[in-house]
Amino acid sequence: MSVDIKAVERVEELHRQKAAVKLGGGVKRQDEQRARGKMTAWERIDYFFDSGTFVEIGGFTELRTPHFGLLEKALPGDGVVTGFGKVGGRLVYVSSQDFTVLGGSVGEMHGKKIAYAMKLAVQNGAPFVCLNDSGGARIQEGIGSLCAYGDVFFANTQASGVIPQISLIMGPCAGGAVYSPGITDFVVMVEGTSNMFITGPQVIKSVTNEDVTMEELGGADVHMSRSGVATKVCRSDQEALDWVKQLLSYLPSNNLDVAPASRFSLASSEASEDMLSIVPSNGNKPYDIYEVISAVVDAGSFVELQENYARNIVIGFARIAGRSVGIVANAPGELAGCLDVDASVKAARFVRFCDAFNTPLVTLVDVPGFLPGVEQEYGGIIRHGAKLLYAYSEAVVPKLTVVLRKAYGGAYICMCSKHLGADVVLAWPGAEIAVMGPEGAVNIVFRKEIQEADSPEEKRRECIDHYTEKFANPRIAASLGYVDDIIDPRETRSQLVKHLESLMRKRVDTPKRRHGNIPL
Repeated sequence: MSVDIKAVERVEELHRQKAAVKLGGGVKRQDEQRARGKMTAWERIDYFFDSGTFVEIGGFTELRTPHFGLLEKALPGDGVVTGFGKVGGRLVYVSSQDFTVLGGSVGEMHGKKIAYAMKLAVQNGAPFVCLNDSGGARIQEGIGSLCAYGDVFFANTQASGVIPQISLIMGPCAGGAVYSPGITDFVVMVEGTSNMFITGPQVIKSVTNEDVTMEELGGADVHMSRSGVATKVCRSDQEALDWVKQLLSYLPSNNLDVAPASRFSLASSEASEDMLSIVPSNGNKPYDIYEVISAVVDAGSFVELQENYARNIVIGFARIAGRSVGIVANAPGELAGCLDVDASVKAARFVRFCDAFNTPLVTLVDVPGFLPGVEQEYGGIIRHGAKLLYAYSEAVVPKLTVVLRKAYGGAYICMCSKHLGADVVLAWPGAEIAVMGPEGAVNIVFRKEIQEADSPEEKRRECIDHYTEKFANPRIAASLGYVDDIIDPRETRSQLVKHLESLMRKRVDTPKRRHGNIPL
């Protein structure tokens, strides 16, 4: 059979065109990108996906705006690469903004590509990962650029709670562009090269006369430690992509699936003698909550989120007997483990994610109450604290709670108590479940007796001992059915393994409604 020369020429031309598209803004701009310590859009994709699995969608898309001579410029793919591939053998969709093409600016077709990829991800029940590296809206396109943002925000919202959405900030992300990551479930930033803000330093200077650098305004450290926007901060593009791969291994592909299970060692289920010494009996002494977490989850499986934000509460994913679970734990080493505005919001959003994606919740409780103070009251602790109790009350996934030491007042209720629908509440023998701590309670309950006593201090000590024996232990709560069992601390892991196994087929019928009205 003779070769069709024209067909061969067309195919060769096709390959040249595709090679030109992959060059983005050209070799010079790609080199400039690398010089900043950043990978190119295609390098990120090649690094992220299993070898040879990525399939591009919309590679030949071009803008259609005639203004400012844009049609005369080569803008491959309109500055964004979209498509799908396999990560750890599982389907994942992606958009990767190309900063070498007009600074990765978002125009009409750019936004349509991202929104369409999200639509496909939802329809096919696969996570969506957005690699952000953009200077913001493409001003030359006017309202077309704003429409593009609207399309993306709408797609983000429709996908929320249906598929996991992860944003990696790998360069600038400014103006309206920040609201897409703001909607997504997880935001990963890169030290030194990424930043996020609504209005830049120049605008702030002109309006408020404040001098601030881009790093001070919206750098990775700011969003990890102060704003709480960042879920994780990594040192390089490669480290960020690796972390997201790890995160995906804990997540189901969609809201109808469960996370993939992994093998675990039966030996790690054995009782740990260390559990008797990790948590001090003295309620005023802090300890390392990470030691407790490590003792109850599969070895090396805990992945913390937002580790430098609201450190009085710890959240993250782990595995127990190979199953993915969400961990929420008070951290007595920070603010004595009190709940405050930031901790409540941090935990509430995580609880809602776990509930949306069929991930059981394990809550480790050691909380003396809500943080007192004028600043907290003015900051809206009533509204923000209510978010946590709302999130736990709303959650229908398996909910397992372990009271390690203190569980006082409204904070006891908020930390996934039986009253908020916990399936299993276990308590250690030294757990104190009460309206408030003994020393504060006796000043109210026994005030008159103490004042009239010949030795007020001796009487006060006697009252504290009486209150502690009567109320500050788990037996009263257990007798009322609010604690299901008082356990040997060394058996915490084995108890969680057994209860988790029993709850994996849990089904709950909830009232029919469009949605609740969480106190935002």
